[in-house]
Parts: sequence; C-alpha cells; structure tokens
Amino acid sequence: MNIIRRMLDIDADTDARLREMAGERGQDVAAVLAEAVALLDSVVDIAGPDIGEDRRRLDAFKQTGTAVALDDVKSWVASWFGERTAAARAALTIRLRSSSYGGQVG
Repeated sequence: MNIIRRMLDIDADTDARLREMAGERGQDVAAVLAEAVALLDSVVDIAGPDIGEDRRRLDAFKQTGTAVALDDVKSWVASWFGERTAAARAALTIRLRSSSYGGQVG
C-alpha cells in the first residue's frame, strides 16, 4: 500500500471519536478513516443525483397534463414481486385489518 501523509484540521470532538473508534477496533486512526471513506463512497454519490430527466418529465407533465394512471403504477410495482411476496403482503393486510390498527390498509 502506498502511504501518503496528509494534514487534516478537525475539531476536538471528531478527533476524540476517531481515537475512540480506533481503540475499539485495535486499529490506528488512518485505518478508521480509510474504512469511513470506503463506506461513504459505497453509499453516497458525491457528484449528486442527475435530476435532468426528472426535470424534463415534470416539464412535459406541466405542458401536457399526461400522466400514468395510479392503477397502472400499482400493477407495475406489484409485478416486481413473486407469488410468495404477494401472499405475505395479503396475509399482512388481513392481520392489520383484523387488529386494532386504526389506519386504512390496502
């Protein structure tokens, strides 16, 4: 592994937490930071979402008023799941309706 020395300015609380985490794991602070960066990289797109398509579709809707019917969307989402999932969802719906749950299900 290539080691590069960097100087970081962090607040005292962050430094204390890094040292605590390193001690808990039996690692040095650099290893904890490396893991944190890898985790962040795996879950966050630093560049941000590309919302261009969303904006184009919203603009088209505003111009035409054309949209997808809710029942079509529900059918499409339901198609993502197999029979086992549909059966489990139906059983949950039945249990919720027969319980003291006060909300609407379905």
